[in-house]
Amino acid sequence: MPTAGTTTFQDLVFGEITVNNEDLDDNVLIKADGMPTYNFANVVDDHLMAISHVMRGMEYLSSTPKYNLLYQAFGWEIPQYIHMPPIMRDAQHKLSKREGDASYEDFIKKGYLKEAIINYIALLGWNPGDERERFTLQELCEAFDVDRMSKSPAIFDPAKLTWLNAQYIRDLSPADFTAHAGPWYEAAGIGHMDKEVLCRILQPRVEIFSQIPEMVDFLAALEEGYSTDLYTNKKSKTNPEVSKAVLQAAIPLLTALPQWTEEALHDALLGYAAEQGMKNGTLLWPVRIALAGKQVTPGGAIEIAFLLGREESLRRLRLGLEKIS
Repeated sequence: MPTAGTTTFQDLVFGEITVNNEDLDDNVLIKADGMPTYNFANVVDDHLMAISHVMRGMEYLSSTPKYNLLYQAFGWEIPQYIHMPPIMRDAQHKLSKREGDASYEDFIKKGYLKEAIINYIALLGWNPGDERERFTLQELCEAFDVDRMSKSPAIFDPAKLTWLNAQYIRDLSPADFTAHAGPWYEAAGIGHMDKEVLCRILQPRVEIFSQIPEMVDFLAALEEGYSTDLYTNKKSKTNPEVSKAVLQAAIPLLTALPQWTEEALHDALLGYAAEQGMKNGTLLWPVRIALAGKQVTPGGAIEIAFLLGREESLRRLRLGLEKIS
C-alpha cells in the first residue's frame, strides 16, 4: 500500500471521499493456507463478472480505497459505488436475522402481500420527491433515482408496513382476496363456509391475512362460557331482560324459515323489529351475541347466522336463551 498521498473515490450517494494513504493498512491477499482473502477475491470476482455498480452497506465505505488500489494495480476499471445507509430496528440496532428480526419470507408467511413489502422497502432510505406512498413495481422502476437516496439510516416500522399492506388488501378483487385468504380459512376451520360473505365481512377489516383465524374463531366454535354481561349494551338499549325477550321471539321465528338465506334472515328479523316498534340494534345485538359470544365481530347477526347455517345458529340461540334465563 502507498504510504504517502491520498486516495479519492466517488460514491453516488455520499459524493467524493478522500482518505490519507498512511491511514490504510496493508492488504493481506493470500492467507497462510494459500487461499485468497475476501478483499482480494472480491475485487477479482467483480472484475471477471464485469460488475459496473457495487451496491452495499455504508459500513464498507472505509474498505473501498483498499479495493480501488487493487483495481489500479491490476490496471482494471473501477466500478461505480453506491453505499447505502442501514435499515434499523430502532435508533441503536440494525435489523438482524440473527437477533430474530423478520425476513422477507417471514413476512410472506405472516400473510403480508409481496407487493406491499416491496413498496414499503423501496421507501426505506429513498424518496420519490413527492407525496406518493403507493407504487407498482413498474412505477418504482420509473421513479427511482440514486440521487434521492438518503445518507441517514432508515427505521423499519412494522406498523407502517401493516398499514400499507391493509391498503393493498382493500384494493384486491374479491377473487384475489379469497385466493390469498383460502389457506387461512382452512387453518381457522371455516373453509366450508360461503366465500362471498366471508370476503364481504373480512376484506374491509383484515390488515394481515394471518389475523383471519383469530377474527373468525367464533365461527369455528362458540366459547360457551362467555359472560352474560355482553347482552347489556347502552347504545342498542339492551340488557338481559330485553335480550331474553328478543331470543324468545327470534328462535321460533327463525325455526320457521322455509329457506336459510341472507335475504330471508334479514326480512324475518328486521320485519319483526318493525312490527314491534323496536330499533334494529335492539333486536340484532342479542342475536349476534348469542351467535358469536363476542362483543366485536366482523359481520353482523344476519351474516353470522347465514355462515353458521340453520342447525348451528338455532343451537347457539337456544344456548344463549338458557344462559340469560
